[in-house]
Amino acid sequence: MKKLKYLLFTAVTFLLFSPLNGQKITGNLDIVYIGNSITQGVQLENPDEVAPPAFATRHIRSLQGVESARFLNRGKSGFTTVNFLPTPDGELSKAIIAVKDFHTDQNRQLVFSIMLGTNDSAEEGPRGSPLYPEEYYFNIKAITDKLLSEFQGCLIIYQQPVWYSSTTYNRSRYLKAGLERLQTYFPELKSLVADYSAAGSGQVFLGDTKAFDYFKENYLTDLIPEQGNAGTFYLHPNTKGAEALGKFWGDAIYEVIFKK
Repeated sequence: MKKLKYLLFTAVTFLLFSPLNGQKITGNLDIVYIGNSITQGVQLENPDEVAPPAFATRHIRSLQGVESARFLNRGKSGFTTVNFLPTPDGELSKAIIAVKDFHTDQNRQLVFSIMLGTNDSAEEGPRGSPLYPEEYYFNIKAITDKLLSEFQGCLIIYQQPVWYSSTTYNRSRYLKAGLERLQTYFPELKSLVADYSAAGSGQVFLGDTKAFDYFKENYLTDLIPEQGNAGTFYLHPNTKGAEALGKFWGDAIYEVIFKK
Protein backbone atom coordinates (compact mmCIF):
# COMPACT_ATOMS: atom_id res chain seq x y z
CA MET A 1 0.00 0.00 0.00
CA LYS A 2 2.81 2.41 0.90
CA LYS A 3 4.56 1.65 -2.40
CA LEU A 4 1.32 2.25 -4.31
CA LYS A 5 0.83 5.56 -2.51
CA TYR A 6 4.33 6.65 -3.51
CA LEU A 7 3.85 5.61 -7.14
CA LEU A 8 0.60 7.56 -7.34
CA PHE A 9 2.31 10.60 -5.78
CA THR A 10 5.11 10.41 -8.34
CA ALA A 11 2.80 10.00 -11.32
CA VAL A 12 0.43 12.82 -10.36
CA THR A 13 3.22 15.23 -9.49
CA PHE A 14 5.06 14.51 -12.72
CA LEU A 15 1.94 15.14 -14.78
CA LEU A 16 0.95 18.34 -12.99
CA PHE A 17 4.24 20.10 -12.42
CA SER A 18 7.11 20.45 -14.84
CA PRO A 19 10.68 20.47 -13.44
CA LEU A 20 12.79 23.60 -13.25
CA ASN A 21 15.98 21.90 -14.38
CA GLY A 22 18.06 24.47 -16.24
CA GLN A 23 15.78 27.37 -15.35
CA LYS A 24 17.68 30.59 -14.66
CA ILE A 25 16.96 31.91 -11.18
CA THR A 26 16.63 35.68 -11.09
CA GLY A 27 18.08 37.88 -8.35
CA ASN A 28 14.81 39.79 -8.12
CA LEU A 29 12.65 38.05 -5.55
CA ASP A 30 9.00 38.16 -4.51
CA ILE A 31 8.74 36.24 -1.24
CA VAL A 32 5.43 35.19 0.30
CA TYR A 33 5.49 34.03 3.92
CA ILE A 34 2.68 31.68 4.94
CA GLY A 35 2.24 30.82 8.60
CA ASN A 36 0.57 31.51 11.90
CA SER A 37 0.95 34.12 14.67
CA ILE A 38 4.74 33.73 14.73
CA THR A 39 4.94 34.68 11.05
CA GLN A 40 2.34 37.40 11.52
CA GLY A 41 4.35 38.98 14.32
CA VAL A 42 1.73 38.85 17.03
CA GLN A 43 2.65 40.83 20.17
CA LEU A 44 5.31 42.82 18.35
CA GLU A 45 5.00 46.56 17.95
CA ASN A 46 4.96 47.52 14.28
CA PRO A 47 5.05 43.95 12.88
CA ASP A 48 5.28 45.33 9.33
CA GLU A 49 8.85 46.27 10.22
CA VAL A 50 9.89 43.74 12.88
CA ALA A 51 7.99 40.49 12.24
CA PRO A 52 10.22 37.61 11.07
CA PRO A 53 9.32 38.09 7.35
CA ALA A 54 10.50 41.71 7.47
CA PHE A 55 13.79 40.75 9.10
CA ALA A 56 14.24 37.79 6.73
CA THR A 57 13.72 39.92 3.64
CA ARG A 58 16.06 42.67 4.82
CA HIS A 59 18.71 40.03 5.50
CA ILE A 60 18.24 38.51 2.05
CA ARG A 61 18.68 41.94 0.43
CA SER A 62 22.15 42.14 1.99
CA LEU A 63 23.38 38.90 0.42
CA GLN A 64 25.44 38.55 -2.74
CA GLY A 65 23.51 38.05 -5.95
CA VAL A 66 20.24 39.52 -4.69
CA GLU A 67 19.22 42.51 -6.77
CA SER A 68 15.94 43.20 -5.00
CA ALA A 69 13.55 41.45 -2.63
CA ARG A 70 9.95 42.23 -1.77
CA PHE A 71 7.71 40.35 0.63
CA LEU A 72 4.11 39.61 1.47
CA ASN A 73 3.25 38.46 4.99
CA ARG A 74 0.31 36.02 5.04
CA GLY A 75 0.76 34.83 8.62
CA LYS A 76 -2.57 34.34 10.40
CA SER A 77 -2.79 34.00 14.17
CA GLY A 78 -4.19 30.69 15.38
CA PHE A 79 -4.26 29.10 11.94
CA THR A 80 -3.42 25.50 11.15
CA THR A 81 -2.79 23.61 7.93
CA VAL A 82 -6.54 22.90 7.96
CA ASN A 83 -7.26 26.64 7.68
CA PHE A 84 -4.93 26.79 4.66
CA LEU A 85 -6.39 23.84 2.78
CA PRO A 86 -7.35 24.71 -0.83
CA THR A 87 -11.08 25.25 -0.38
CA PRO A 88 -13.11 28.03 -2.03
CA ASP A 89 -13.55 29.95 1.24
CA GLY A 90 -10.26 28.90 2.88
CA GLU A 91 -7.31 31.10 3.76
CA LEU A 92 -5.21 29.72 0.91
CA SER A 93 -7.72 30.99 -1.65
CA LYS A 94 -7.51 34.46 -0.09
CA ALA A 95 -3.73 34.27 -0.07
CA ILE A 96 -3.64 33.29 -3.75
CA ILE A 97 -5.69 36.36 -4.67
CA ALA A 98 -3.30 38.53 -2.65
CA VAL A 99 -0.25 36.92 -4.25
CA LYS A 100 -1.59 37.55 -7.75
CA ASP A 101 -1.96 41.23 -6.88
CA PHE A 102 1.53 41.26 -5.35
CA HIS A 103 3.45 39.21 -7.93
CA THR A 104 2.69 40.99 -11.19
CA ASP A 105 6.16 40.94 -12.76
CA GLN A 106 6.84 37.45 -14.12
CA ASN A 107 10.54 38.27 -14.43
CA ARG A 108 10.79 38.17 -10.63
CA GLN A 109 11.29 34.83 -8.89
CA LEU A 110 8.27 33.93 -6.75
CA VAL A 111 9.14 32.11 -3.52
CA PHE A 112 6.80 30.71 -0.87
CA SER A 113 8.22 30.32 2.63
CA ILE A 114 5.86 28.13 4.68
CA MET A 115 6.01 27.54 8.42
CA LEU A 116 2.90 25.77 9.71
CA GLY A 117 2.46 23.15 12.40
CA THR A 118 2.57 24.93 15.75
CA ASN A 119 -1.20 25.15 16.07
CA ASP A 120 -1.73 21.75 14.43
CA SER A 121 0.22 20.21 17.30
CA ALA A 122 -2.02 21.60 20.06
CA GLU A 123 -3.97 19.20 22.23
CA GLU A 124 -7.10 21.32 21.93
CA GLY A 125 -8.20 24.62 20.45
CA PRO A 126 -7.05 25.44 16.92
CA ARG A 127 -9.04 24.15 13.96
CA GLY A 128 -8.37 20.47 13.30
CA SER A 129 -5.91 20.00 16.15
CA PRO A 130 -4.42 17.74 17.15
CA LEU A 131 -3.24 16.46 13.78
CA TYR A 132 -1.50 13.14 13.33
CA PRO A 133 1.77 13.26 11.35
CA GLU A 134 0.17 11.63 8.30
CA GLU A 135 -2.61 14.24 8.34
CA TYR A 136 -0.01 16.99 8.53
CA TYR A 137 1.78 15.46 5.51
CA PHE A 138 -1.48 15.31 3.54
CA ASN A 139 -2.39 18.92 4.33
CA ILE A 140 1.03 20.39 3.53
CA LYS A 141 1.03 18.42 0.27
CA ALA A 142 -2.45 19.75 -0.63
CA ILE A 143 -1.28 23.32 0.03
CA THR A 144 1.89 22.76 -1.99
CA ASP A 145 0.09 21.19 -4.93
CA LYS A 146 -2.31 24.11 -5.13
CA LEU A 147 0.47 26.68 -5.10
CA LEU A 148 2.45 24.79 -7.74
CA SER A 149 -0.60 24.62 -9.99
CA GLU A 150 -1.44 28.32 -9.55
CA PHE A 151 2.06 29.75 -9.91
CA GLN A 152 4.20 28.15 -12.59
CA GLY A 153 7.91 28.28 -11.78
CA CYS A 154 7.49 29.21 -8.12
CA LEU A 155 9.73 27.78 -5.42
CA ILE A 156 8.33 26.43 -2.16
CA ILE A 157 10.45 26.24 0.97
CA TYR A 158 9.29 24.54 4.17
CA GLN A 159 10.62 26.19 7.32
CA GLN A 160 10.60 23.77 10.23
CA PRO A 161 8.30 24.91 13.09
CA VAL A 162 10.09 26.30 16.13
CA TRP A 163 10.21 25.34 19.79
CA TYR A 164 7.67 26.41 22.37
CA SER A 165 7.63 25.70 26.10
CA SER A 166 5.83 22.67 27.50
CA THR A 167 3.79 25.07 29.66
CA THR A 168 2.16 26.70 26.63
CA TYR A 169 -1.57 26.99 27.33
CA ASN A 170 -3.39 30.16 26.30
CA ARG A 171 -6.82 29.92 24.71
CA SER A 172 -5.49 26.69 23.23
CA ARG A 173 -3.87 23.81 25.11
CA TYR A 174 -0.44 22.71 23.87
CA LEU A 175 1.64 21.53 26.84
CA LYS A 176 4.20 18.71 26.72
CA ALA A 177 2.12 16.48 24.45
CA GLY A 178 1.82 19.27 21.91
CA LEU A 179 5.54 19.92 21.88
CA GLU A 180 6.24 16.23 21.37
CA ARG A 181 3.67 16.04 18.58
CA LEU A 182 5.18 19.08 16.87
CA GLN A 183 8.47 17.24 16.47
CA THR A 184 6.77 14.30 14.75
CA TYR A 185 5.98 16.68 11.88
CA PHE A 186 9.65 17.26 11.07
CA PRO A 187 10.20 13.90 9.32
CA GLU A 188 7.02 14.52 7.32
CA LEU A 189 8.49 17.70 5.85
CA LYS A 190 11.64 15.81 4.89
CA SER A 191 9.54 13.06 3.34
CA LEU A 192 7.55 15.57 1.32
CA VAL A 193 10.70 17.18 -0.06
CA ALA A 194 12.12 13.77 -0.93
CA ASP A 195 8.89 12.70 -2.63
CA TYR A 196 8.65 15.88 -4.71
CA SER A 197 12.31 15.55 -5.62
CA ALA A 198 11.84 11.94 -6.71
CA ALA A 199 8.84 13.02 -8.79
CA GLY A 200 11.05 15.55 -10.57
CA SER A 201 9.34 18.82 -9.61
CA GLY A 202 12.58 20.63 -8.69
CA GLN A 203 10.53 23.27 -6.87
CA VAL A 204 10.07 22.07 -3.27
CA PHE A 205 12.79 22.34 -0.65
CA LEU A 206 13.45 22.04 3.07
CA GLY A 207 14.52 25.35 4.56
CA ASP A 208 15.54 26.12 8.12
CA THR A 209 15.95 23.33 10.66
CA LYS A 210 18.13 25.20 13.17
CA ALA A 211 15.71 27.66 14.79
CA PHE A 212 13.97 25.00 16.90
CA ASP A 213 17.13 24.28 18.89
CA TYR A 214 18.06 27.96 18.95
CA PHE A 215 14.84 28.97 20.70
CA LYS A 216 14.99 25.95 23.00
CA GLU A 217 18.33 27.26 24.24
CA ASN A 218 17.57 31.00 24.11
CA TYR A 219 13.90 31.27 25.04
CA LEU A 220 14.57 33.53 28.03
CA THR A 221 16.15 36.20 25.83
CA ASP A 222 14.31 35.68 22.53
CA LEU A 223 10.73 34.69 23.39
CA ILE A 224 8.05 36.71 25.17
CA PRO A 225 7.02 35.46 28.64
CA GLU A 226 3.23 35.12 28.67
CA GLN A 227 0.84 34.16 31.44
CA GLY A 228 -1.40 31.20 30.72
CA ASN A 229 -3.44 28.46 32.32
CA ALA A 230 -0.33 26.46 33.24
CA GLY A 231 1.82 29.38 34.38
CA THR A 232 4.37 31.33 32.36
CA PHE A 233 4.85 30.07 28.83
CA TYR A 234 7.09 30.96 25.88
CA LEU A 235 5.76 30.85 22.33
CA HIS A 236 6.06 34.14 20.44
CA PRO A 237 9.40 35.77 19.56
CA ASN A 238 10.23 39.22 20.87
CA THR A 239 12.01 41.64 18.55
CA LYS A 240 15.37 39.97 19.15
CA GLY A 241 13.87 36.57 18.50
CA ALA A 242 12.04 37.76 15.40
CA GLU A 243 15.32 39.05 13.99
CA ALA A 244 17.05 35.75 14.78
CA LEU A 245 14.24 33.74 13.18
CA GLY A 246 14.25 36.04 10.17
CA LYS A 247 17.95 35.40 9.68
CA PHE A 248 17.42 31.63 9.85
CA TRP A 249 14.67 31.89 7.24
CA GLY A 250 16.63 34.31 5.08
CA ASP A 251 19.72 32.11 5.02
CA ALA A 252 17.61 29.09 4.12
CA ILE A 253 15.83 30.90 1.30
CA TYR A 254 19.12 32.20 -0.07
CA GLU A 255 20.68 28.73 0.11
CA VAL A 256 17.83 27.27 -1.94
CA ILE A 257 17.71 29.98 -4.58
CA PHE A 258 21.39 30.56 -5.22
CA LYS A 259 22.94 27.22 -4.40
CA LYS A 260 20.28 24.75 -5.56
